[in-house]
Amino acid sequence: MNPSASGWINKFGYLVQKQSLDVSSQEELYLQLKKIGFVYGIHIDVFPLVQPEHKLTEDEIAKINLLVALFLTYKLERQSNGFRDFVETVFAYYRSLEVGKISFLNKILSAKHTESQLEKLIDSRIYLGGSAFSRAFGNSITNSLLFVDVLIFRNYLKNKISIVEHAKMIEYVTMNIAYHALNSKETNKNDAKFIQLLAASLTYVDLKDTYFDRTYRDLLKLNFTIEEKNYFLDMACLTIWEDKSVDSAEMQYVYSLGIDLGKSESEVKASLHFVFDFFEKNKERIGYLNDKNVAFQFYQGMSKNVSKLILRNSKRLKKELTESKELVSLLSKSTVKELSPEEKRRMQNQLLDIFKTIPSLAIFMLPGGAILLPIFIKLIPKLLPSAFDDNRIEER
Repeated sequence: MNPSASGWINKFGYLVQKQSLDVSSQEELYLQLKKIGFVYGIHIDVFPLVQPEHKLTEDEIAKINLLVALFLTYKLERQSNGFRDFVETVFAYYRSLEVGKISFLNKILSAKHTESQLEKLIDSRIYLGGSAFSRAFGNSITNSLLFVDVLIFRNYLKNKISIVEHAKMIEYVTMNIAYHALNSKETNKNDAKFIQLLAASLTYVDLKDTYFDRTYRDLLKLNFTIEEKNYFLDMACLTIWEDKSVDSAEMQYVYSLGIDLGKSESEVKASLHFVFDFFEKNKERIGYLNDKNVAFQFYQGMSKNVSKLILRNSKRLKKELTESKELVSLLSKSTVKELSPEEKRRMQNQLLDIFKTIPSLAIFMLPGGAILLPIFIKLIPKLLPSAFDDNRIEER
């Protein structure tokens, strides 16, 4: 299953009908999603039992986990494994949230509801309309609150009213919890970075309309589910630990929040220990915690994106390259010595002609896309065999 090629959701639907993808309860689903970072908005691993065929990028992991989380929530609530009904239900759910007005999904939501349209819907929820260049700085910037979609979906399946208002309430409370957790001690640069990640993830509320006062505590007395309360507590624990240190004031805040959420002291401790262990195990893989030069982050992010494009389209690229002997010669020469300005111009023009024939490589044709060509040229010698149609369903 290749989540960056068309047909991946159709392949997923085929696989879940043929093999078991199951959890016993909402509590187990939440725990599994927390273990892989999805609840925390940190996309580093895919859901257990899902077997990707390539090393996945952060956006691909987020896409798979969002789909899996929605599907398993549907399966638990409706006691159904019907994938077509699930697809229709997801479209109806997002329409009820009026997400189309927020993230340019009107055409998708009003079109024929197929697996290919669902791919576009999932893409839109992951990227939130962001440009390819902004994604290079780290997709967690737009995906930190993605789990809210899953929480609201469960409410939708239970036929709860005022879904939009409930979505706004969850985001509003989450932002307030993060804000007050950060301000329980003197804010440092990592804290500021973290709150920016959350703010950029808002879908249902506008940050400028959010009041950071203590009235959010009154909302905690409303009818939130156990998973929603667990999410609030986990986000508080995540917020105080993201700078890798916790002081007594932060601990006091988390424990007082736990009381408001109806949590015991042992439950708060368990939540704290879980996030501490998660960070310790994955600290080298959580991008926004690493203080890197911005230019380096950009280059590193773009290298990953271009590498993925090469891998996913390697069959087409190989075919096109073999038909252009001059281009192959120039590419080979560029790996060992500097090309002349005229040679660089010829190579760039020939590459752009190839990109025109491969829709997935349209990014290079966009304004500013030429800055990616040196990265592309550097990675070309590492061109690997690719399952160009790895979402094809084998007929038996």
